[in-house]
Amino acid sequence: DVQLQASGGGLAQAGGSLRLSCAASGFPSGRTLDDYAIGWFRQAPGKAREGVSCIKGSDAKTYYSDSVKGRFTISSDNVEGTVYLQMNSLKPEDTAVYYCAADGPYGGCAAFRRKGHDYDYYGQGTQVTVSS
Repeated sequence: DVQLQASGGGLAQAGGSLRLSCAASGFPSGRTLDDYAIGWFRQAPGKAREGVSCIKGSDAKTYYSDSVKGRFTISSDNVEGTVYLQMNSLKPEDTAVYYCAADGPYGGCAAFRRKGHDYDYYGQGTQVTVSS
């Protein structure tokens, strides 16, 4: 089974930057990172879960929620099997637990727009706290 290992996060001041990493492993034979729609959703206390960003290399597709567009950049390294989320110009409202998640080869980044979507694979959460 595909496994996702999230890292990064931490504490930043408003206007600062952080980078999250999601290392993927356990791909079936013949499959690579590029075949999967992989990205991040976040969950803040008292708020609905929000799909933040996604990338699927084989489709050359990326997705960003309106709340992070222009500030966050997602990228992937197919050789390393890792997806990165560079978060710049952080705001206090970005404070949340960020989860790496992925859908299998027949999925796409559109899933990250859908509230309550049940992803095929989940990584553990990592806390991002932005102070004002």
